[in-house]
Amino acid sequence: MSSYTTLDTADGPFTLVRDSDGAVLASGWTTDLGDLVPLVHSSIRPSTVEEGDGGAAAEAVRAYYGGDLGAIDAVPVRQRSGEFLEHAWEVLRAVPAGVPVTYTEYATKAGRPVAVRAAASACARNAAALFVPCHRVLRLDGSLGGFRWGLPVKKSLLARESA
Repeated sequence: MSSYTTLDTADGPFTLVRDSDGAVLASGWTTDLGDLVPLVHSSIRPSTVEEGDGGAAAEAVRAYYGGDLGAIDAVPVRQRSGEFLEHAWEVLRAVPAGVPVTYTEYATKAGRPVAVRAAASACARNAAALFVPCHRVLRLDGSLGGFRWGLPVKKSLLARESA
């Protein structure tokens, strides 16, 4: 049985959807499950989601907002797509807090230096915000680029991580 929980954070309400084994399927700064569940790949999308306590994932979010920026790193995440996107999401999880990369650097780290658009697509299709830190990817000129949950949230996360 999949579950969800919503936490109050400095950046607004943060909801996470977990599989029965605790892996995060989707997360973001919203209270609306309708914003999250459709982001989960159809092959692993839960048919029902019940309210829960959030388990270790919720504790990691609380720790992250409490200053332990690495707390989210050990939380398991489950996302499905093509081979490159799945690999790119794993690569993104290795980008350390406080050390953002450009889309070009991200594409290179993912093993496809010329696939900058594919790297950007990995960020855009990321269902597990914060746990797969797409907010740590910037445009070549250092500007923020896009972020599903809004540029003020992205800016806040980057400021928190650079402090």
